[in-house]
Amino acid sequence: MPRDSLSTAIRLREVTISELLVEEGFMRKFKLFANLFLVVFLFSVLFGCGTVPTKKEPETGAGPVFYPPLPNAPRIQYLASFSSAADLGKAKGGFADFVVGKDPRETVAVKKPYGVAINDGKIYVADTGSGAYAVFDLRAKKLSYVTGSGGGRMVKPINITVDKDGTKYVSDTALNQVLAFDRDDNFVKAYGVKDQFKPAGVVVTADKVYISDLKNNKIHVLDKASGKTVFEIGKSGKNIGELYYPTNMVIGPDNFLYVTEIGNFRVQKFTLDGKPIRAYGEAGDRPGQFARPKGVAVDRHGNIYTVDAAFENVQIFDSEGRLLLFFGSPGGNREDINLPTSMVIDYENAPLFQQYADPRFKIEYVILVASQFGLSKVNVYGYGRMDGMDYTVRAPVPQMEAPAQKEPAAQGSASPGGGALQGGAPPPPLAPVPE
Repeated sequence: MPRDSLSTAIRLREVTISELLVEEGFMRKFKLFANLFLVVFLFSVLFGCGTVPTKKEPETGAGPVFYPPLPNAPRIQYLASFSSAADLGKAKGGFADFVVGKDPRETVAVKKPYGVAINDGKIYVADTGSGAYAVFDLRAKKLSYVTGSGGGRMVKPINITVDKDGTKYVSDTALNQVLAFDRDDNFVKAYGVKDQFKPAGVVVTADKVYISDLKNNKIHVLDKASGKTVFEIGKSGKNIGELYYPTNMVIGPDNFLYVTEIGNFRVQKFTLDGKPIRAYGEAGDRPGQFARPKGVAVDRHGNIYTVDAAFENVQIFDSEGRLLLFFGSPGGNREDINLPTSMVIDYENAPLFQQYADPRFKIEYVILVASQFGLSKVNVYGYGRMDGMDYTVRAPVPQMEAPAQKEPAAQGSASPGGGALQGGAPPPPLAPVPE
């Protein structure tokens, strides 16, 4: 090769090597900065906007929801709703879901609830649409489903109650039995034989199981250990002590049995050995009357709470039958109740919900209400007092509205609220409501 050509080739070789070295250094720097940027971005997503919340605020359009509404002295505040695992506060969302994937368990939702109970930081929901009961674990922030197995596999669970030892009792209207599950949700026992009853409500004492019978219009009282009938309460009829379509039940803090009757439009009070005491309510479209009473609960003051599936609200009576307050209404907001079915009052777990309340509102106990339609399947309300407010004056609020033909509520519709009752013109006549 000529000297000039060799010199040119050497210079080109040097330029090429120099360019490659420059390019290689640039690429190393580029990869370093790219990786650093990705780490910083993911860290900000996962530990910034994607942090698991410690508190879920009620998703309403106008701040806290009280009954009666401010500026009146409120007695009840809507706190939270539980319909799916996302309501427990673990959903990440956004880019974090894209990177690490969305947990499919967070999309699991209650389909068609009826009964509701709460015990030891867990909300139990009898889900007729899933043939199981759902367990919302408030401390572990986890939703699980229990279907049962073998002879304890549920078909159409309606009501659920939890004993002091953690045993769950579930009435199933397809099996015509009451199923018992232990603290760890293992099936342990079935109550009822063929054609004995069509169960709706179920409550328990230390040694007995009380089961309301939709078919025979009576309450069966069974020995908890053997399952044998000890005695029965009531017979078909409309007089005091008689029953017609008994549904939900509760044993109050006063140690009396309260039974709702859809057919007689009332709540009856019995001693635990079956002696009738009195009845509350009657058929009608005025406050203090019922169209379709279902869920019932009693607080430590002796006040009786009754869910009406037609009025779609909760009415509260004192022990003498005087109407004190009503709250709730149908609609598309989270605080609304749509075709409500059952309810429970609880004191022991109330501290778990204080975080949802207005800082000035101190909760005494919580009220859980199950709805079969609408945005929220289980609503939690707190009963208490607002610091610095005068509770000697009763708030003037509107009359209840008569029920209309039920359709699933549209999201975003208005919520009339509730409160202490006042005088005024009666609401329009009742319209038919489907089962």
